[in-house]
Amino acid sequence: MSDEGRRQKLGRGLSALLGDERSPFGRAMPSRTPNQVPVGNLRPNILQPRKRFDDTALKELADSIREKGILQPILVRPIADLAEHYEIIAGERRWRAAQMARLHDVPVLVKDISDTESLELALIENIQRSDLNAMDEARGYAKLIDDYDHSQEDVGRIVGKSRSHVANMLRLLALPETVQQMLEDGRLTAGHGRTLLTASDPEALAQQIVTGKLSVRDAEALAKGRKPQGTKKPPVQKDPDTLELEEQLSDRLGLKVTITSHSLEGGVISVSYTTLEQLENVYLRLSTPPEAGGGPWT
Repeated sequence: MSDEGRRQKLGRGLSALLGDERSPFGRAMPSRTPNQVPVGNLRPNILQPRKRFDDTALKELADSIREKGILQPILVRPIADLAEHYEIIAGERRWRAAQMARLHDVPVLVKDISDTESLELALIENIQRSDLNAMDEARGYAKLIDDYDHSQEDVGRIVGKSRSHVANMLRLLALPETVQQMLEDGRLTAGHGRTLLTASDPEALAQQIVTGKLSVRDAEALAKGRKPQGTKKPPVQKDPDTLELEEQLSDRLGLKVTITSHSLEGGVISVSYTTLEQLENVYLRLSTPPEAGGGPWT
């Protein structure tokens, strides 16, 4: 198969490269019957882009495998210097879960493919399953470009993404290591990461996003030096003397009185009313001289 033909086949997804056929019911049918291989004869792929495996998700998969077995064979390639041993191309999660489920044998499909195709397939599987974190995805793209002479357009066709998506993910590699760690463990999303690229202090803003559980929109506002929408100042805790004075003034006027910005330099008194009659009554109380009515608060 020509290089262009291989790329087109990869671009159609994992099942296309596997050579799957369609059953009368529309389901993918492997082109070859899977072999049963001892789990100990499989090795992880050193080119695997995903470095983190969620323990909870693995346990859930192990429970499913224990009950129903492995429904989709693990894609492998032969290890040159080790007979009957194979390197995993796609399906490392299933292999790890099978070990947790204490399976002895697992179904595999053997493909004799190159390092480039192995990395491409591993990327495709993880991205199609939407469980690859942003940094592992970005590093996988970078490896295809740097080590295997792919362009951003090539990578986009291979994994079924746009060139701009690939370019945006690659930009995340410029973030500080501490921020990349937050993207790896899921504390930050790729959207947060792209926003942090424009921040004057990405690490400080990243910590603020995590602590405040800020949305991408709020993070964008902070990165541009604006106040996030919906951000409110924390309520000022009033001392007991101020609260007591508010209550006394409210009793005298018969309306709600609020004292704010109270300090040695002064403060603000607010009187709330709901009708024009209440406003007029406040005016009369404040404007009547003491000799005419006995003072404004009587």
